[in-house]
Amino acid sequence: MARRYDPGRRQRIIDAAIRVVGAKGIAGLSHRSVAAEADVPLGSTTYHFRTLDDLMVAALRQVNEGFAEVVAARGTLEDSRADLAAELAGLIGEWLAGDRTGVELEYELYLAALRRPALRPVAAEWIDSLVGPLSRRTDPVTARALVALLDGICLQVLLTDTPYDEGYAREVLGRILGGGGGGGGGGAGRS
Repeated sequence: MARRYDPGRRQRIIDAAIRVVGAKGIAGLSHRSVAAEADVPLGSTTYHFRTLDDLMVAALRQVNEGFAEVVAARGTLEDSRADLAAELAGLIGEWLAGDRTGVELEYELYLAALRRPALRPVAAEWIDSLVGPLSRRTDPVTARALVALLDGICLQVLLTDTPYDEGYAREVLGRILGGGGGGGGGGAGRS
């Protein structure tokens, strides 16, 4: 019997892995669960992704692209005329206002890097993909601090199930950018 040509199979397996993690968490991810979700033979998952870590790396890279698309769509991070604190606060607001399951999934995969060293380079890529453009607007240390703050704000919103407060985010981002609080720093603290 000839092998069936199926160029989209690898992508379907990645998509299925993302759906499995979204529904069952990292603990529910296995080659078997992904094969069932993708409706492919079990051997296909191990052919394309030898280990679960390989599959998780591919899934994390794909979900990272969602945030990168939000950043690219705004296109204002590198505009020196734009209020950086306001732009970052708006960016996070836009991302959190989207598919909440996707945001939770991205953080679940991102935090899985704590226990799975194979995921750490992908998590670092995500950080660097934001630090790079921010470093063109500020210094690299401040850029990393901004990314850490953005992560912290997002995690607090996700873990406490509280609504995102864009004004608060804009003010604390402005403080890191050197604008102080309560109205200084290129719009920090203003509604």
